[in-house]
Amino acid sequence: MAASRSPFSPEDGRAIYQFVSEYLYFSRPDIIVHGEPLNSTLLFALLTALVQGKAIIIGEPGLGKTTAAEYISSLVYRLPLGTIWSGTLGGHPEQTEEKIVGRPDLAMLNVGREEVVWTNFAQLPVKIVDEINRLPETKQSLILDGIDRGHWEYLNEMILNAEHCLFATANYQDRGTGTIIAPLLDRFDIMVESKHPGPNLAFSITGIDQKNDILRHSGCEENLQTILRQRLPYHEKIAGIDQNCDEFETYIRDRYGLKLPNRVERQQLVETISGIDFDIDANAYSRFLIAELCFCNQYGQKRSNEVCDEACHFSGYLCRETKNCISNRFPVSMKSYARALAWLLEKDLVDLEVLRTVAPYTLAHRIEWRDDVMAYHQNRCRLDPLPIYLAKEAVKKVYRRYVEQNEEVKKALGAACNAIETGKGRPEIKGDHPLFHEIIKDLGVGLSEE
Repeated sequence: MAASRSPFSPEDGRAIYQFVSEYLYFSRPDIIVHGEPLNSTLLFALLTALVQGKAIIIGEPGLGKTTAAEYISSLVYRLPLGTIWSGTLGGHPEQTEEKIVGRPDLAMLNVGREEVVWTNFAQLPVKIVDEINRLPETKQSLILDGIDRGHWEYLNEMILNAEHCLFATANYQDRGTGTIIAPLLDRFDIMVESKHPGPNLAFSITGIDQKNDILRHSGCEENLQTILRQRLPYHEKIAGIDQNCDEFETYIRDRYGLKLPNRVERQQLVETISGIDFDIDANAYSRFLIAELCFCNQYGQKRSNEVCDEACHFSGYLCRETKNCISNRFPVSMKSYARALAWLLEKDLVDLEVLRTVAPYTLAHRIEWRDDVMAYHQNRCRLDPLPIYLAKEAVKKVYRRYVEQNEEVKKALGAACNAIETGKGRPEIKGDHPLFHEIIKDLGVGLSEE
């Protein structure tokens, strides 16, 4: 009788992080959370794989953007590196729907049957788009629904990925790159930069082929390629894929001592992480931050096509420094990754330190800053690219304001919650932060028909 597996634990997750950092992706720690130094690229790549999220990794060419995603994905999804490569989508102007999603089966078409040969990119749970900003805007639109919902259509057929995570890489602007369309950019949960590791670590990096061999398994790769090419319903292929993933996991466990999560454990992990609560301060601070990013005293809410008066009373808040209204995907991303980081650090609740670590990376690609704000910060000394730097500064400023008003904020939120739940009375809400005004709106106080 086979021994039952123990659940995939935070210790197992940290072991994967440690293994990749020691043997595959050399990097310096650039963030500290609860006294633990971590590399942001590696950390958020791991969290993305664990929560089935979407991450965009930016940076200079040759600094490990794609390889970091490949190594983490290989271990978390138990797929040998060659299989990961076979499903990677290259960003270039000539990319077609047939190379992205699928193509007609010409042999079947000749006998009058319309069947689709799906690409590995569409079928595999791990999706990597290399140099996504080299895809023209029309080609970016092709993958919007697929990367958002795991739903892929071609001709009259469709497949649905029960689990999927996405990594995209982007070099900095040059003659060959374009703009990532706003709807696509907003679908990414996280933005992080793959930084240079410094001269000492860079000098220690072994040959690329030597590192890649660690996660190669020719037998599994050949079997998986055969399964992916078979003319079978997609759900029937999954069983064969899982069987080969088991073999690859056994190989990794025996050789390196790592435990990798299987499909059931990954789903259980998603459910476990989603059940982690926020403590009272993390909860209140999240609302405090969101309020500054959606509030406009003059026009009722932030809108990218409207600019409020220079003399606005709330000119000291983020609503004055930004152009656009934050989307509803932002709090979803922030909560998901904060919970995942709390799980990895074995915290019972998401606290302010965990939340403040995650928030800038879920915010950086979603804010459109005013031109004067960008110009003011452009040449300042900093360790991060401008979008991430500005997001970190914004989170710091909002945190300072929260510390000054946290008792009043929590009191107002508690009173409003009680009033809504009981339906009795309208509490008096006092405060001069956008959140207090948003609470008043939620209570229906001061509304009038014009």
